[in-house]
Amino acid sequence: MVLNYFNFQEFDSPDEIGSGMPTEQGGKMNKEFLFKLDEARMLAGTPFKITSGYRSEAYNKELRKKGYKASNNSSHCKGCAVDIAVNSGLQRSAIVCALAKVGFTRIGIAKTFVHCDLDKEKQNSIWLYD
Repeated sequence: MVLNYFNFQEFDSPDEIGSGMPTEQGGKMNKEFLFKLDEARMLAGTPFKITSGYRSEAYNKELRKKGYKASNNSSHCKGCAVDIAVNSGLQRSAIVCALAKVGFTRIGIAKTFVHCDLDKEKQNSIWLYD
């Protein structure tokens, strides 16, 4: 499997090298998710800097201890979520529109990042972070 706009290392949990690979290749990321994200990047016409991809349970717990809003039931730990850095309203708009266009139905919007996931165990939603 090859992505046009990403390398799999971008999705690695910091404590688990290789976890950013698709599950079919020994990693932890969902293949459908990766293809949709790659398509959204093409449509958006702006780089997607991944600030958080797959998270091991241990790393997710560490984030919670540091005060981050890392859910006990995080979609990142399931390999079907990322956070994408944003630095302007124009870039945020392009990213959110592209994500919605390719079929992401769970999108979180913050000042400095956009979260998206394909967690089928969670209700579809668009939300704002404080």
